[in-house]
Amino acid sequence: MLSGPTSATREKKSYPETDESGQFWRSTMLDMDSRLRAARGIAKNETLASLEVFKTLKRRGHPDGPPPTISDGWGGIDEAMIEVYGVVPEYRGRGRPPTRKRARPGWSYLQMVKQRDERGRMKGIKLRVIFGKKSEVLALLGKSTAYIERSNLTSRLFNGRQVRKTLAFSKDVAAYKAAAAWEDAYYNMVRPHKSLRLRATDTSSRNWVPRTPAMAAKLTDHICTVKELLTMLPVPGDNNT
Repeated sequence: MLSGPTSATREKKSYPETDESGQFWRSTMLDMDSRLRAARGIAKNETLASLEVFKTLKRRGHPDGPPPTISDGWGGIDEAMIEVYGVVPEYRGRGRPPTRKRARPGWSYLQMVKQRDERGRMKGIKLRVIFGKKSEVLALLGKSTAYIERSNLTSRLFNGRQVRKTLAFSKDVAAYKAAAAWEDAYYNMVRPHKSLRLRATDTSSRNWVPRTPAMAAKLTDHICTVKELLTMLPVPGDNNT
């Protein structure tokens, strides 16, 4: 999985920092294989936004531990992992009993920290393994956050409320959350991704079969229309919350 933050609402003196106004951050968890946006969190800082993401993932098929994750150098993701999935170590009878949660064995989390010069230009990337063995984490996750970077660009193209220095930039967090939910649903269910297409095996004249992230993740067997997306009622289930 890939996780990355984007700024959500306007940062300006006329918008005081309250629970409903000011600057908010959006954290998105993207499945690398299907490009599915699996979870989303919007909150006042990166840690709280990541906390929402992992709480959602815990309800959606990851009840015991976080999925292997790679992100950029923004903070808060490791803290959110520990808060949602961590455990307090067992007391061994010496010293003070432990009270703080800690990461469990078997977690994999890699950060790719961008190194910049005095002009802000990127000059390199530093790998930082937060959880797991470096060789195993690199073999599992690779050394690139290109998918989440491209997803963030797509998000800004889809959602005018995230475009900087325009009148469309979001000023109300409730409206932004609604727009973000619609954007993710359209991205997952309606919009085919070229990188997910399959070679056609039927006798038709087409060469490729387009697929959406939801199709690649086996959540649906066809490309949904906007009408279908607006009128479809999902079947309740343990992971459909």
